[in-house]
Amino acid sequence: MTRPVLVVGGGPAGLSAAHALASLGQSVVLVEKENRLGGAPILSGYAKLVPSGQWAKDAIGSMVTRVETNKLIEIRKGTTVKTFDGKPGEFRATLANGTTVEAGSAILCTGFTHFDSVNKPEWGFGTFPDVVTTTQVEQMISSGKGVRCPSDSRKPERVAILLCVGSRDRQIGREWCSKICCTVSANLAMEIREELPGCHVYIYYMDIRTFGLYEGDYYWRSQEEFKVKYIKARIAEVTSNGEKLIVKGEDTLVKRPITIPFDMVVHAIGMDPNVDNMLISSVFDVKLQRHGHVERASTYSAMGGTSRAGVFVAGAAIGPETIDDSIAQGQAAALAALGAARSAVAAAAE
Repeated sequence: MTRPVLVVGGGPAGLSAAHALASLGQSVVLVEKENRLGGAPILSGYAKLVPSGQWAKDAIGSMVTRVETNKLIEIRKGTTVKTFDGKPGEFRATLANGTTVEAGSAILCTGFTHFDSVNKPEWGFGTFPDVVTTTQVEQMISSGKGVRCPSDSRKPERVAILLCVGSRDRQIGREWCSKICCTVSANLAMEIREELPGCHVYIYYMDIRTFGLYEGDYYWRSQEEFKVKYIKARIAEVTSNGEKLIVKGEDTLVKRPITIPFDMVVHAIGMDPNVDNMLISSVFDVKLQRHGHVERASTYSAMGGTSRAGVFVAGAAIGPETIDDSIAQGQAAALAALGAARSAVAAAAE
């Protein structure tokens, strides 16, 4: 097949798909709207990844390097796909920078958008500077400066992590579980305790969903080895007494109100559909599922298929996803996309 495969999105799934295709001798055009590859782990400054424990800048950075140095992969950064027409084996994409790409198939690896905690104002974000998000804590750790209260740069002595901020919340239109927040929060709690042994860390939760093998390494280890405290609770509000942040709610195990002061409160923010998904759906003529993620076809026919033949999808574009699973889906979608394009070319030649 002479036409390249078009990969849209340069995060973990897109990097994985591009590398897998190039490993099979297939040329690739990788389009990334930002001016840097790596997706959320790099652009948002993630710290140590779950479950490998590797720093994002090293693990994802190495994926970026192998793509950027591969002669079979042509990278177009700082641009988007404006039009996409044709059929499998004979697609034509027009980019926002005015160039065109002939492609045999396409893989959408367009990722997600972090939930904006401004949409949960009763929990203090945007009102109190020491109410932050898990992404901000990741940035504190990855910067090497350590976890500090933004208001005055002091080391916190008591930290609360509030789970399911922007997840499992029908009142704000986000009823899905974001899959990885519980594990990421347990990991961050351990990192805070490792850096600040005198800091008490509390995790407020509805349910704990450290699924699969993460249960022992994160949920139980955080409690037994790092002494992280878990409180099953319904949070009412986060306020301030002028010196401390006050988390008010109900302990749902003992059915009684609880009010505890903290130096820092962390929102474990969920994974929203990509804010550009309506546009992506229109450009590529693919359906979205009811929450706004790219709708995935049955995996029993072709991994990563969409509602349009020859267009595939991988990673968090289909919904909340782990980095490891996004990488695996990128590889699977690469194989499916290559097979579909070659089949179309062979059929046309008969």
